[in-house]
Amino acid sequence: MAAAGRLRRRLLLAVPWRWRCSPRRGGAGCPLAGQVRATFLRFFQERHGHCRLPSAPVRPRGDPGLLFVNAGMNQFKPIFLGTVHPRSELAQHRRVVNSQKCVRAGGKHNDLEDVGRDTYHHTFFEMLGNWSFGDYFKEEACSMAWELLTEVYEIPRDRLYVTYFGGDSSLGLSADEECRDVWLHLGVPASHVLPFPLKDNFWEMGDTGPCGPCTEIHYDHVGGGRNAAALVNQGSPDVVEIWNLVFMQYSREVEGNLLPLPQHHVDTGMGLERLVTVLQNKRSSYDTDLFTPILDAIHKGCGGPRYQGLVGDADVGRVNMAYRVVADHVRTLCVCITDGVYPGLSGAELVLRRILRRAVRFCSEVLRAPPGLLASLVPTVVEVLGDAYPELTKNADQIMDIINENEAAFLSSLERGRRIIERTVQQMEPSTNFPAEVAWSLYGNLGFPLDLIDLMLEEKGISLDSAAFNELALEDAKRKAGGPQAGQLEDTNTRLDVHSLAQLRSNDVPATDDSPKYDYTLGQDGQYEFSPCQATVLMMYRDQSLQKEVEAGQRCGVILDRTNFYAEQGGQASDQGYMIRLGQQDILFPVESVRVCGGYVIHEVTAVETLHAGDQVQLFVDEAQRLACMTNHTATHLLNFALRHVLGDNTEQRGSHVTAERLRFDFDTKGPVTVEQLQQVEQVVQDVIKRNELVHMAEVPLTLARRVRGLRAVDEGYPDPVRIVSLGVPVESVLTRNSEAAMQTSVELCCGTHLLQTGAVEDLAIISERQLVKGISRVIAVTGGQAKQAREVGQCLALEVDSVSLRMKRRTTSIPEMQNLSKEVGQLTKVVASTAMPQWQRKELQTILRALQRTANTAIKKLEMQQAEEKAQSLLAKHCNQPVIIDTVPADSLSILMKVVNQLCDKSPGTSVLLLSPQASGEVFCACQVSKNCLPVFSAADWAVAVCTQMEGKAGGSPIVAKGSGNTKGLQGALTTALEFAQSKL
Repeated sequence: MAAAGRLRRRLLLAVPWRWRCSPRRGGAGCPLAGQVRATFLRFFQERHGHCRLPSAPVRPRGDPGLLFVNAGMNQFKPIFLGTVHPRSELAQHRRVVNSQKCVRAGGKHNDLEDVGRDTYHHTFFEMLGNWSFGDYFKEEACSMAWELLTEVYEIPRDRLYVTYFGGDSSLGLSADEECRDVWLHLGVPASHVLPFPLKDNFWEMGDTGPCGPCTEIHYDHVGGGRNAAALVNQGSPDVVEIWNLVFMQYSREVEGNLLPLPQHHVDTGMGLERLVTVLQNKRSSYDTDLFTPILDAIHKGCGGPRYQGLVGDADVGRVNMAYRVVADHVRTLCVCITDGVYPGLSGAELVLRRILRRAVRFCSEVLRAPPGLLASLVPTVVEVLGDAYPELTKNADQIMDIINENEAAFLSSLERGRRIIERTVQQMEPSTNFPAEVAWSLYGNLGFPLDLIDLMLEEKGISLDSAAFNELALEDAKRKAGGPQAGQLEDTNTRLDVHSLAQLRSNDVPATDDSPKYDYTLGQDGQYEFSPCQATVLMMYRDQSLQKEVEAGQRCGVILDRTNFYAEQGGQASDQGYMIRLGQQDILFPVESVRVCGGYVIHEVTAVETLHAGDQVQLFVDEAQRLACMTNHTATHLLNFALRHVLGDNTEQRGSHVTAERLRFDFDTKGPVTVEQLQQVEQVVQDVIKRNELVHMAEVPLTLARRVRGLRAVDEGYPDPVRIVSLGVPVESVLTRNSEAAMQTSVELCCGTHLLQTGAVEDLAIISERQLVKGISRVIAVTGGQAKQAREVGQCLALEVDSVSLRMKRRTTSIPEMQNLSKEVGQLTKVVASTAMPQWQRKELQTILRALQRTANTAIKKLEMQQAEEKAQSLLAKHCNQPVIIDTVPADSLSILMKVVNQLCDKSPGTSVLLLSPQASGEVFCACQVSKNCLPVFSAADWAVAVCTQMEGKAGGSPIVAKGSGNTKGLQGALTTALEFAQSKL
């Protein structure tokens, strides 16, 4: 079999351009998907001189607005936007071809919920594409596409229909007759060449940026000599789009208008899955060899009925839907994990976690498959896609490990969630909604996607109390945002009042032992392990009173005898997580925030069931959030040390705040930190990260700790004993008399939770630095993947600034072009100011942009003055020695028109001037100036108002100069009015 496979691959390389593969025949005569892909790439590479590029990873680089790469053009956006560095490799390409891995799940393009319900939606797909960057355009692009489809793939011509842009009067765009004529010239019958409006045949990258008309090629699955033109773009499964050719020839500006691009590009995209469906004479991509091996592996793994391609009511028990969901999702998981996107808690990682959990649920609950089925499919996916994407083969074991690990965690949560739902339903009154508090607990603590909760309830004929759920979500969002309402809620439940504190002490209620918050270890696999903690409920606090019982649905503060939750203090945000009652593992009490007050740790909880003092509970922290806080807190210590190292020993900490997302640090400074100092600080931190220093922690008497030379401590009360955190040097060495070890590293008094080794910080980027008040600066920094992303975004913006700078140096003589450059500089300035990127790079780019803005403004003023002087000279020659000049003159702006008026009056002091300038938009500019000799009888403001009123417009100004505008309908009347008004005053 292996030898046969090698022979097939050799034959593929030797196969001529034509093969016998008519979609009218099925079976062995049709090509495999790998042949289809390879032939597309070879056709453009060898026949038409395209450079073949590998697929970009599905994790976008330097594009924070994108969760996943979702189109073939994503990696070429710098070329389309003109931001590519002229000396970069990317800038050298003129013709490119590739097969791009794409994921559409989450964000603007989201196919996740449709996958499985029909036979053609996918979250992962391959986009075959060819590009021209300022090289060929419509005629060549259409000709190549037609040649490939009809001569190489041998798709019958009578089954193909092409569409083109039919024009849009609101945008002033005529029909793309050039494209239409190209298709007719290629021999496509006129009845198969169809115009469509903007929404179907005009492609745009976004709200602004490159765009243009497109032409789509559609395929009729039925054929038989019929004319299916009426079914094109009507959502018919019989007539489907297979290829889209986009002709980028415009740029949509911020104002919404379209300007021609200086260079035309071609961007085409054809989904491999759809093309293979056509060439293998199938009606569903799930019936092609891209999916059938995976579907067969699912059948073998679950032992149920085979896949039959059924949908809707015919799909009893949703078994076929489950096959499609699992087959699609495992492909997505393999590609994403290989490209560095792992199931997680935010952004693309959160979307991938939802994809994995959706697949796991269909495996376990619908297909009744044993655990491990999803990971067992990875070798089959690698077999199908590995030749095209060798990185899948290299990472197969890692993919299986990550899937198995996440599946095991979710199956445990799934079973617990199912029991919670079952138990809650049994206790519910008939005809009532499912309680929102339970759903919120499932959603927030077990990571249940809301759609899964809805599906589980739908199966039981029950609805969720959506209004109450949304209220909880809104409340949570407000609390996280730190709004006033959130503060009130926290004050109510977690800030013990003086009377309650006195009552606790008089009743001999012991302070909370929170030492278990430090009970975590670093496993041999490099993963942190956090142990749960068992505790006793001592008291509840609600409505400013201590209570021994709270009812279901009530929010309260819970005081325990011990806890492993970190309470917000020392600048570090509190832990989140949940608690369960011993013996009732199905009941989760979400812990939303934690505070310490008078030695008592108060856990803010929404009671799912009645909670009593004396209840035994087990506590589970949100490990991902805790680890992120640990990472950022250790990074804060590194930053503190680096700032002292670079700026001097007099640099003292003034405050800090650590969350899972970022860290903030305030410190004394003599002035703003320079670009060079910011770079040096980051380098010092990165050096310690690379050394992967051990983080030593120990509690010591406060008096002993204070003797340590070089110890960092903020001005706040510390408990005794205090906790010392030392990077790279054991605490015992630091405490040795006359030791200077703390002078060479970071040694701080700190009660926070920290990493055990510095390497897990991975990277640190300072994304903001500003002076709060004179002498105190604040920096904000991010770590790990966020730091990496900030650097990528910074590089991307640097390329855009370079591009504008190069265009500015060309010294254009066109005022509109220079104004557009000025506007682009202004937009870039805003983006650079607001985007998370290294602060040193932001400062560099801002310096460059300020200089560019000055250059642009100076150039515009100079060009406007030159243009105004030329027009003034011409008008003086035309109206020699006249007391009043009234005329129309072309001018690009009201500013230029005003300058022409000023120049005329300067050159002829006794003359009063009024000029009108009609614009292509239908607007008319008006500018006027009255000779001082004519005051006060003759007023420029009155003159302009009279003229602009005639044009249904407005005007204003002073007795000497005024300006306004109107519309062209009243232009002739305005000229007459201008003359009559002047004559009446002179």
